[in-house]
Amino acid sequence: MAQRVLVTGASGYVGGRLVPALLEAGSSVRCLARTPAKLDVAPWRSSVDVVKGEVGGPLSDAMEGVDVAVYLVHSIGQGATWADDEQRDAKNFAAFAKAAGVKRIVYLGGLGQDADELSEHLSSRHKVGVALAESGADVIEFRAGVVIGSGSASFEMLRYLVDVLPIMVTPRWVSTRCQPISIRDVIAYLVEAITTTKSLAGVFEIGGPNRVSYAEMMDLYAQVAGLPKRRLISVPFLTPGLSSHWVGLVTPVPATLARELVESLVNEVIVENPIPEGVFDVTPMTLRESFERALAATTQGRIATSFNDADLVHFERTATDPEWSGGSVLKDVRTATTSAPPYEVFAAVTSIGGTKGWYAGEFLWKVRGLLDLVAGGPGLRRGRKKQLAIGEPLDFWRVEDLIDDRRLRLHAEMRMPGDAWLTWDIEEEAGTTTLTQTALYRPHGLSGRLYWYAVAPFHGFVFPGMLRGIVADAEHRR
Repeated sequence: MAQRVLVTGASGYVGGRLVPALLEAGSSVRCLARTPAKLDVAPWRSSVDVVKGEVGGPLSDAMEGVDVAVYLVHSIGQGATWADDEQRDAKNFAAFAKAAGVKRIVYLGGLGQDADELSEHLSSRHKVGVALAESGADVIEFRAGVVIGSGSASFEMLRYLVDVLPIMVTPRWVSTRCQPISIRDVIAYLVEAITTTKSLAGVFEIGGPNRVSYAEMMDLYAQVAGLPKRRLISVPFLTPGLSSHWVGLVTPVPATLARELVESLVNEVIVENPIPEGVFDVTPMTLRESFERALAATTQGRIATSFNDADLVHFERTATDPEWSGGSVLKDVRTATTSAPPYEVFAAVTSIGGTKGWYAGEFLWKVRGLLDLVAGGPGLRRGRKKQLAIGEPLDFWRVEDLIDDRRLRLHAEMRMPGDAWLTWDIEEEAGTTTLTQTALYRPHGLSGRLYWYAVAPFHGFVFPGMLRGIVADAEHRR
């Protein structure tokens, strides 16, 4: 009979990747979720059982018939008493697991030696492991440091800092050693601990083969990303508070979370007690390989989960949140309604470019095309074919998506420090047609951001006129 596994934190970064791995391993999975609707978009949703609840509340239904319970939740930085809340929740979880006869609890905590003066974050992670052990079940506690993977808080914080800043004024902690581990290897350890028939319990420290300082890690990332060498200037007066505000400004990691992470960077997080050979069949990849995998997934938009998926107050979405398609996405979204039917609006949209032009700001388009030619790009000289198709060039764009009467998406091939898309989506409701025009731009480094803000005033003139022109053309066609 398939093993029944309860996964907490399934909407978070690690949990969202663990669940499909467990399903592939043949486990029967139940997810505990504070907000079950957050799991509806997961591709594996129909293959799992979901129970609404919290680790600090009643768990009898969630624990019923469970063989292994996985604890992947935390309350980092959520209020002044968040560390106390973590201990209380872990004790509650342990009590219900004991009452239900759960045989094993698997927990992912943080590295760091108890003899050291640990940050509040790392200290709380260790105390949670102690509280879970009170269940009487076999508790397997993994302790990991920096987790490298597309969308992880550690990786995104590092990636943005190195991408954006060629020169960084840094605190002393950049010389602190750490032992990063790939998210792929973390998942491999968790799956094996959950599914093994061995009798296992205890604390297991996990990390990759490389012990590096944060400065060395930044330098290696720049090499893998093909960036010029970054210059780090270490100063003694940068406190965790000041550093966290800087991180919150430059990266997508909120300052409230960044402060907890930065304070933990003061502690050396390396594996002091390696796992004995033969206990787990996992060979962690090198830091370079971890960076290469994470960057490839980010560049291709294959980010299965990200750190802001977690059900935490840090990540309550607002209209200004970045889209997670590989980093911050700057956008300009405009809508218009018309009585013209969708097929006429689609015809107007797909007639854009070439000799017809772009409905507004023709002089500006020609100037941009000339600048692109000078920079070695295609400019506007390619024109367009009469009938558009996916993969066909359209001036200095290329058709990336085309759905009759519903959508046209173009990907820019002009020279610029970033990636850009123009998309038109068409919807019909109650006899009217809504056209949504979206310009997305994913900047590369500091130059990419400066480029976007430099051309933003021209967008304010071109994009509204382009939308009005398309609607007018559609209504004229009708």
